[in-house]
Amino acid sequence: MTSHPAFPPPPGARAYALRTSRGEFAVVDSSPSPEAGGEERGVVLMLPGFTGSKEDFRLLHEPLAQRGYRVVAVDGRGQHESTGPLDDESAYAQRELARDVLAQAAALGGPVHLVGHSLGGQIARAAVLLDHSPFVSFTLVSSGPAEISVSQQQRVKLLRDALAVLSMAEVWEAIQAMGPPEEVGGPARGLGDQDQLRRRWLGHSPAQLLATGHQLCTEPDRVAELVAIPLPFHVLSGAHDDTWPVAVLDDMALRLDARRTVITGAEHSPNADRPLPTAQALADFWDGLGRP
Repeated sequence: MTSHPAFPPPPGARAYALRTSRGEFAVVDSSPSPEAGGEERGVVLMLPGFTGSKEDFRLLHEPLAQRGYRVVAVDGRGQHESTGPLDDESAYAQRELARDVLAQAAALGGPVHLVGHSLGGQIARAAVLLDHSPFVSFTLVSSGPAEISVSQQQRVKLLRDALAVLSMAEVWEAIQAMGPPEEVGGPARGLGDQDQLRRRWLGHSPAQLLATGHQLCTEPDRVAELVAIPLPFHVLSGAHDDTWPVAVLDDMALRLDARRTVITGAEHSPNADRPLPTAQALADFWDGLGRP
């Protein structure tokens, strides 16, 4: 974790390196606010998506703290401020990343509410299928049952092809010249200015992007396996999504017998597009489950 982070933590939160049995991971950790009486209703572990980082949940910390939840957002191995091999894709096999999640939950003392956005949802799903015991609930945010849409697969291929021949800095410059990054397979829209987003991009391991990009394009449908897990599920998304069509997410929620939330006015990142209704929907779901 860098000593001078690109993003200062939100009010009431602190950034530090979470020590686990599988190494250290950069996190942003916020505790329940005085408005909640300082009482902790639960602990939440949040996993970001492809090219994203823990900062993608920045606007959720304060409203969830007001509802009494401790929120821990994490950079996965090779993401932003969490270190990882630069050229060894095997280190980012989905099963390895899932084991990292189990180690993070254990380090937090569990049990935790698990939240995964996009790619983070599929990594979280793999963790739940390995061992669901550290978790109280599982929320998939804009994360579908199998591989991403064909149009998004094409964008990921563009990025993978570029990473094969260019440095991370050169890829960033090429993406900026081509157009909006999210339209050409590059870094997702994020909360920050161009300098902050560039620094975040340069913090990612190329091997992590190559490995997880491949996973997004080849992920099988594992909903039938997930149904057998005795956890409450929540499927949350924006009203429009190019990565997994909303109808696909609707169907997945039905198959999981999950709570379904659609955030109006939001797209693939409701946590950034409309954080307040997103936080409300998350806290309402957890409140309905009672205390861990």
